[in-house]
Amino acid sequence: MRNPADNQVLIAQLKKIYGTMKGEIVSRLNEFKNILPQKDDDEIFSELAFCILTPQSRAKSCWEAILAMKEADVLLKGSSLQLKKKLRCVRFHNKKAEYLVEARSLFIRNGKLSIKPLLTGFGNAPECREWLVKNIRGLGYKEASHLLRNMGMGEDIAILDRHILRNLEFLGVIEEIPASIGRSKYLEIENKMAKFAKKTGIPLAHLDLLLWFKETGEIFK
Repeated sequence: MRNPADNQVLIAQLKKIYGTMKGEIVSRLNEFKNILPQKDDDEIFSELAFCILTPQSRAKSCWEAILAMKEADVLLKGSSLQLKKKLRCVRFHNKKAEYLVEARSLFIRNGKLSIKPLLTGFGNAPECREWLVKNIRGLGYKEASHLLRNMGMGEDIAILDRHILRNLEFLGVIEEIPASIGRSKYLEIENKMAKFAKKTGIPLAHLDLLLWFKETGEIFK
């Protein structure tokens, strides 16, 4: 077990990085907050599609695939076969193409996409996340949290991807990275991360992006 003094050194280092990056983190989160009120349902579906693609794939490759599908005009109306051709840079592209078509059909109302009323109709982000995970194939707690954060609704939830988990283990927030993360384990680690955020004075949403930056050297979607 690591000496508590060592943990304090690591926390001090984290706070120093936060002091340098806080302005950029706040700016990025403000961009997310503008997406839901300013973007139409077609653009919001692009964000949902991006989050469906991300499991076990690089975020940048996933966004490049979204742009490729939009350019080919297939994201919003293409068949799974048409989508597959644009998803070869993404792992499990055959399955994910099917997930995109299913998700798209779920939100069709009178021939048009309608996502915003649903996302804004829940009492809080965790409640909305539960619905998303239950109803959209390919969307787990991490991916649903990612979507809500990108919609400016993620202040009270965490995106527990491998970068975040690795840093939480390094900082002593969790003892080890679990082999698999079901609902109860996800919520348990999220709660520990929220307590750590309060302890350090770094808001949870800020901490999420900060640890991502610490691991990757950039702040992406």
